[in-house]
Amino acid sequence: MDPKPTGATFLLAPAARGGAAARLPPADQRRADFPPVDEHLVRPEVTRDEVLRGRKVVAAPSLEPHAEQQVRLDFLIAPHLRPGYIGAADLITRVAEGSDFATDLSIRKTGTDPATGRRYLEELSFEIVNEQSMRDVREKAEDLIARGVRRVFAIFVKRGEVAEWSVAEARFVPLTPDARLEDVCLVRPVHVRALLDGAAAEREVIRALEHKGNPEIEAIKARERQDALDEGQRAVLLRQIRARFGEVPGAAREKIVAASGERLAVWAERILVAGTLDELFEG
Repeated sequence: MDPKPTGATFLLAPAARGGAAARLPPADQRRADFPPVDEHLVRPEVTRDEVLRGRKVVAAPSLEPHAEQQVRLDFLIAPHLRPGYIGAADLITRVAEGSDFATDLSIRKTGTDPATGRRYLEELSFEIVNEQSMRDVREKAEDLIARGVRRVFAIFVKRGEVAEWSVAEARFVPLTPDARLEDVCLVRPVHVRALLDGAAAEREVIRALEHKGNPEIEAIKARERQDALDEGQRAVLLRQIRARFGEVPGAAREKIVAASGERLAVWAERILVAGTLDELFEG
């Protein structure tokens, strides 16, 4: 989404000073200091409103660059999720007393957090930035990290760049296209380039499915192996026919090309005793 400030203000909580690095409170204080992740200031799926540090913003419909990037991101990340983790698009999270907003894609553990009795807080968040203000993007990252989200990424559509929020530097640090995004949530590293390029994303998805032992991918590989074996069997059989009977007639060659692996195996055994091509192919 591309949130837009509306000018209206909800006096829900004092806004933090922009640009300051968010400091993560000790683990034993976090749940007491923050509201539950799914206790909202806005009405999800009813309004487009979000709240960021007490400011009301509107999650407006997307222009083509943002919308197309959203599809690419979802397509790429979903097959890479490790068992026990789940991805969610536009999942709204109560980040702080005065912040209740959604990022474009988030990853969290499946199930219920026994410490809270509610869903788990996301561990990774991705924000697509096209028309959204840099202030909003920065404050979202600060609030997410302060809440306990481990990593926050931004995809800057207009400049074709992927960056990760750095607490130490208090800014989004660009990632090179050849860099790899590695995380415990993912079954394999994701090349940064694939976050921006559709063809690269397709290659990464295939590799992720292969890594996970996807049955369809395994079936394709098995068929390719069998096809290679059958092709080798055809070449051997043709050489054997030439050695026994001379040049292979066109009709015989067509039979061999069209034959299944099982039929090729029968002919490979029969050629040892067949006296003619007719005897080889009979039956």
